[in-house]
Amino acid sequence: MPRDRSLSRGCVLCHQGAKMVLFVTGLCPRSCWYCPLSRERKGKDVIYANEKRIHTPEEAAGVARLMSAFGTGITGGEPLIVLDRVQQFSRHLKTEFGESHHIHLYTGIAPGREQLLDLQGLVDEIRMHPPYETWDRILESGYKEAACTAREMEFSVGIEVPSLPGIGSLEVMLPFLDFLNINELEWGETNAGAMRERRLVPEDGVHNAVSGARGWAKSLISRQKVHWCSSRFKDSVQLRKRLLRVARNTARPFDQITRDGTVLYGTLENGGVVPPLFRQLEPDMYEVREGAIETAWWVITEFSDQLAGEKSIVERYPDRGLVVEVTPVA
Repeated sequence: MPRDRSLSRGCVLCHQGAKMVLFVTGLCPRSCWYCPLSRERKGKDVIYANEKRIHTPEEAAGVARLMSAFGTGITGGEPLIVLDRVQQFSRHLKTEFGESHHIHLYTGIAPGREQLLDLQGLVDEIRMHPPYETWDRILESGYKEAACTAREMEFSVGIEVPSLPGIGSLEVMLPFLDFLNINELEWGETNAGAMRERRLVPEDGVHNAVSGARGWAKSLISRQKVHWCSSRFKDSVQLRKRLLRVARNTARPFDQITRDGTVLYGTLENGGVVPPLFRQLEPDMYEVREGAIETAWWVITEFSDQLAGEKSIVERYPDRGLVVEVTPVA
């Protein structure tokens, strides 16, 4: 891992799990074979704040507040094809949380001066993603000019790309950048076919990393300004820290926060009728929700024989997020 003093401000906050991920659209004019977007997002004009589908800047600010976010990363799809939306959401977040709320933006486009003027004062850091086919002639593309213009306008500017064969071609861009981020190439549901066509395989059965990805970037990783972000780090550290921030702000008194940032609780499916046993608990130790009783997991397991109905232990992302596992209790 590179020294923190050389990381961009956006990366420092991501490492802390302190950045909300704002997905502003799944639409994109390109069709990169390695794109890992899910079917729920790819090619669809939808908005997500972290894992939550939203529609308004106010909802985005609410999600940021739940995780005590210090900043936001705007991604897609291609955010610049919905530039008005980027401006609207960024302006609201800066108004709500102050100018110190750091916003970085990913784009596959080499933004021109007019686009950069539209982002000035709203976005702090530009992360460009040149298409793979331009890498071997990157200095002749528009990305060098875009980087120089953005730096003149006092944006922090970098390139962020997945590790692919030939990535060493991007070394010539380092003098014109503040950073070059290399993400470990990841296997996903929508790019699996393209991966197989190229005879690429997952590194193991646990993470999404593609075998050989680190080796392709080996010659660059030790260079100043270059930062390697592994699939394992994103799965095991970055996401976990973000979930922990949300869990600490949203967990109910009976929810148990796990080391992974998920929450554990017990459920009793009985039509929402509160059993006499629960009357002995503190009022904030159970909740009637959608015809079920939710309470501490240990209440369900310890008093299972006294509770009529279907019982289970639930592990899920905080703030009613993705259900990770449901374990029936006899």
